[in-house]
Amino acid sequence: MTAEPTVTGDGQPAGQPAGQGVRSRSQHQRRKRIVQAAAALASRGGIEAMQMRTVSERAGVALGTLYRYFPSKMDLVVAVVSEELDLLEGSIERRPPRGGAAPERAVEVLMRATRGLMREPELAEALIRSLLLSDVKTDFGERMSELLLRAASGPPEDIPADDPRRLAARALSGIWTMEMIEMLRGNATAEEIQSRLEITAARLLIDP
Repeated sequence: MTAEPTVTGDGQPAGQPAGQGVRSRSQHQRRKRIVQAAAALASRGGIEAMQMRTVSERAGVALGTLYRYFPSKMDLVVAVVSEELDLLEGSIERRPPRGGAAPERAVEVLMRATRGLMREPELAEALIRSLLLSDVKTDFGERMSELLLRAASGPPEDIPADDPRRLAARALSGIWTMEMIEMLRGNATAEEIQSRLEITAARLLIDP
């Protein structure tokens, strides 16, 4: 087992120059500011509003700095997707699903994600469109599947790679994504989506 690094009184790992830690924190804060600026623009005008120059101005960074963090607009969109998933994961960790059976717990996670996204429909549309159109690799599917596995069956790391529950969780995640598209197009309500997800989850997921 690797030993934990010794930490100095100012929070710096021993042996690491103090300036390096300050720069790392500054870079992290700058990146977060950029992503938040992009999300705020998308929430008001969709993906078209996320013009790189506009994002840089709103975030208070030079355009060249923005491109060093995110070489393309789609890289930035993917970062916004990741940020939204971080928020969802934090919410699930603080308030785990209360359903009694695996399908109920999984659907609760998906409906909480649905309600969270639909509070800002233009941002939701931008994120869903990015998943469908972007050539940039994203781990959205894997992370949603892990969330569903954790809610329905326990810690994903305890579930073997060839366990059918992993395939079921991935399938349910994909179905939810398509249902979100229908909702954004005005072809489905949250109640209709929940009903279909409940039926699908009951067919796909089983308690261990």
